[in-house]
Amino acid sequence: MGEVITLAHGAGGSAMEELIRDLILPSFSLKKVLDGVGLEELDDGASVRLGSTEIVISIDGHTVDPIFFPGGDIGRLAVSGTVNDVAVMGARPIAILDAIVVEEGFPISDLKRILKSMDEAAREADVAIISGDFKCMPKGHVDKVVIATCGLGIAFHGRPVLDSGAKPGDKVVVTGPIGEHGAALLAVREGLELEGELRSDVAPVWDTVEAMLVAAGPGGIHAMKDPTRGGLASALNEIAAKSGVSIWIDEPELPLREPVRAVCEIFGIDPLEVTCEGCVVALVDPEVAEEVVEAARKTRHGRMARIIGEARAERPGKVFMRTLVGGTRPITRPLGEPIPRVC
Repeated sequence: MGEVITLAHGAGGSAMEELIRDLILPSFSLKKVLDGVGLEELDDGASVRLGSTEIVISIDGHTVDPIFFPGGDIGRLAVSGTVNDVAVMGARPIAILDAIVVEEGFPISDLKRILKSMDEAAREADVAIISGDFKCMPKGHVDKVVIATCGLGIAFHGRPVLDSGAKPGDKVVVTGPIGEHGAALLAVREGLELEGELRSDVAPVWDTVEAMLVAAGPGGIHAMKDPTRGGLASALNEIAAKSGVSIWIDEPELPLREPVRAVCEIFGIDPLEVTCEGCVVALVDPEVAEEVVEAARKTRHGRMARIIGEARAERPGKVFMRTLVGGTRPITRPLGEPIPRVC
């Protein structure tokens, strides 16, 4: 783990997992309450059970650079990211709380722009922003603005969907193009001009998740994640390891747009490791997988949904990709996100 914190420790890969398991988890004594999902599950959020209702809660911090980027800004990202963390646990998002920390001298006009984006994303997801906090740090003590958001939701089918529930035979469903957010940020940082539109996919995707949950019925979706830091590679490896299955995906089926592929080739980055902010990956019962895909495709944020592979019993905890040339290569969890400060 080393003696100091590095950027890799906050990047969603194996370095962060090691820090959480070896340092953070052992530091806390009480990790679960009211028969809910707790800290030790290391899911996208937690839950508490109140009578017949299970409330799902998630919290996230956002330090993206630049704070304004093609397709969105830190405000839209802060609301969308937390809405999506609640949604992929199979819960209808209903409310957001936020904490905003700005640097002394931060332009009021930029803050207004960020707040407007937060409101637009919240209205898009039909969630209320019900409380919050605001702080200002001396100049040089924080980089422009940091936003933390906490989301609340109600489990749609009565119990949350965990990322540890995948089963052999499940189909792997991805709802949209991969790598869009990270590639867009990298391109704007480096001043790249490419043919074709390259914009972040940042969006609250409850509309798509809700349609999938309805189509699948109770118990039809066994695991879900939004592939943010570490991208699809990290999300699939986490599901495989927690569920005790292997996951096999097909390269020709990956929803990867050409501008994203070009950015990744220029910088030598695997697009499977690049952050998505408007995409969901789900492990779905094969009997309802086609219906789930069709339902997702009818929504605003799921038009490119498709089946990209399946789960198997052999070689549990591993992820493999069948390549375009007919070979098979392992997909490992990245050490960290290859593009720092991406969310």
